[in-house]
Amino acid sequence: MNLVKLSIKNIQSKPLNTLLSLLLLTLSVALVAFMLQLNEQVKGKLDRNIKPVDMVVGAKGSPMQLVLSSVLHIDNPTGNILLVDAENIGKNPLIEKAIPVSYGDNYQGFRILGTVPEYLAMYEVNIKSGTMFKSDLEVVVGARVAEVLDLKIGDRFVGSHGLVEQSLEEHAHHEFRVVGILANSGTVVDQLIVTNLESIWKVHEHEEEHVEEEEYHEEPRAVTSLLVKFRNPMGTVTLPRIINENTNMQAALPKYEVDRLFGLLGIGMQTIAFIALAIMLVSGLSIFISLYRALKERKYELALMRTYGATARQLVWVVMLEGLFLGIIGFLLGWVFSRLGLLFFSSYTENTYGYSMMLNKITLGEFWLFIASIGIAIVATLLASLGIFKMNISKILAEEG
Repeated sequence: MNLVKLSIKNIQSKPLNTLLSLLLLTLSVALVAFMLQLNEQVKGKLDRNIKPVDMVVGAKGSPMQLVLSSVLHIDNPTGNILLVDAENIGKNPLIEKAIPVSYGDNYQGFRILGTVPEYLAMYEVNIKSGTMFKSDLEVVVGARVAEVLDLKIGDRFVGSHGLVEQSLEEHAHHEFRVVGILANSGTVVDQLIVTNLESIWKVHEHEEEHVEEEEYHEEPRAVTSLLVKFRNPMGTVTLPRIINENTNMQAALPKYEVDRLFGLLGIGMQTIAFIALAIMLVSGLSIFISLYRALKERKYELALMRTYGATARQLVWVVMLEGLFLGIIGFLLGWVFSRLGLLFFSSYTENTYGYSMMLNKITLGEFWLFIASIGIAIVATLLASLGIFKMNISKILAEEG
């Protein structure tokens, strides 16, 4: 007796019941697998981007907004701080590195960042082709920027005011020139256009001409924020409090803010995961009901098989294989749909925030999800097949014969 062929034929005999059970299991697996991937990849990308920065100093406002804008570049800045104040903070002996950054313009949706060469060294980003910026209005572009906009060494462009592509105000009198293309780093630098601070100040200088030199009063230089790396953990404990309490600036800790953000997002993710698990349990119930009804309808057929020499164990194996097939197929379909969902979500995040998702292979979490899917199918099958051991063969044959 070929148990595998018999199981497949039994599955095919009730296509609507099979489809309902598969649909529920596929939906639950797809949701859980999608959430596992989303949580792992987003957290991984955020952690990788904030790792070089222990503290951000900027204008008063929301500390989370300061971190999102200055480190992750997915929000608007809280304002500007004076360069002299930022430099004074950088002289603190607890600070190993203090890197000023200034921004506020974009080119076709990609941010133009003014900073110092140490910013690229902080993220361990190398020049793939060309050179580092040395003069004003020279830029190096991130790998993704170069790919999407097809920028090459020597290309020139004009930035637009603001951080969104739809901005209509262009700095037509100040043209940037590409002098370097950065290597792909998997960090936020890939979607930035980087230049020196002087270029940002020059672009935003007042264009009014003053006839008499004494009538011109130069405004103090300002930057958007200061990215800080501490020498030791003592800086984390003391400096943020000192800055927040004794200056007109604010200090934010990227790791703390990102963890807080994920704490807030985690509630929604956990809710979706619980819903998916509930659907998975319902799918197990559906498999049980489907197989139980099928066994009741096939009791005469099963009784005949027993009379021809089939054992109760063999019949249970037939039903077990049906459940296993449903569990495996449901998991595979759910996994495929989770990757399709991740592909669409990646397209959205890439266009909106510049963050893309990778279509990874099966992870450890998904392996356990596979075990859970098979486990639920097996439990549902065993419960449904208990009646096989209690069959009264002669009575069934007499009633149906």
